Amino acid sequence: MPATPHVEQHFTATAAVRDVVIGMSDGLTVPFALAAGLSGAVASSRIVVTAGLAEIAAGSIAMGLGGYLAARTDAEHYRSERRREEREIVELPDRETEEVADVFRGYGLGGGELARVVDAIRAEPKRWVDFMMKFELGLEEPDPARARNSALTIAAAYIAGGLIPLTPYMLVATASTGLLSSVAVTLCALLVFGFVKARFTGTPPLRGALQTLATGGLAAAAAFGIARLIS
Repeated sequence: MPATPHVEQHFTATAAVRDVVIGMSDGLTVPFALAAGLSGAVASSRIVVTAGLAEIAAGSIAMGLGGYLAARTDAEHYRSERRREEREIVELPDRETEEVADVFRGYGLGGGELARVVDAIRAEPKRWVDFMMKFELGLEEPDPARARNSALTIAAAYIAGGLIPLTPYMLVATASTGLLSSVAVTLCALLVFGFVKARFTGTPPLRGALQTLATGGLAAAAAFGIARLIS
C-alpha cells in the first residue's frame, strides 16, 4: 500500500499577527465600552462620536508607542547580551566551550563526536556567539524594522477595531438608537475576531470566540451601568 504522506501543520504566531491581535483586542473593547458608557449618560450620538474618535486617536498612539518601545527594548537587550557573549568567548573561552558541550550532551552526544562538533563551533567566533545566543540564552536577533512595524500595525489595528462600535453612532441622531446597533455589530465582530484569533493560536475556536465576546460584553455593560447610575 502506498504510504500516506505525513504533513505536519504547526503555527507559530508571527510578530505581525501578535501585533494585530493586541491592537484589535483593545480597539474593539475600549471604544465599545466608552461608547456604551456615554450612551447611558447622554442623549446625543454626536457627543459619543466625538468622544469615541478622541479615544481612538489617543488609544492608537498610546498602543503604538507601547509596541514601539517594547520592540526597541527587545533589540537593546539582544545587543547587550550579544556584546557580553562576544567578550566571554575571548575572556572565558574554557567556560564557554563547556557550555557548548553541555548543550550537545543534552541531545545525547558524547566522546569524539561531541569534541568534533564543539571544535567546529569554536573555530568561527561569529558562529560561536550565534550558537550561544540561540541555545544558551534562547534569543533570536530582532528584525531591525520591528519597532516601526510593530507601532504601525498595533495603531492601525486599534483604529480598525475602534471604528466598528463607533460607526453605528455616526448614522443616527440619538445615542440610545446608536447603542442598540453598536451592541449588535460589535458583539458579532467580537465573536468573529475571537474565533479567528483562536484558530491562529491553537485554542478551541468556539471557546476563544466566547471568551472574547464575554470580555468585550462585560466591559461595555459595566461602563453603561456605571454611567446610568451616576447620571
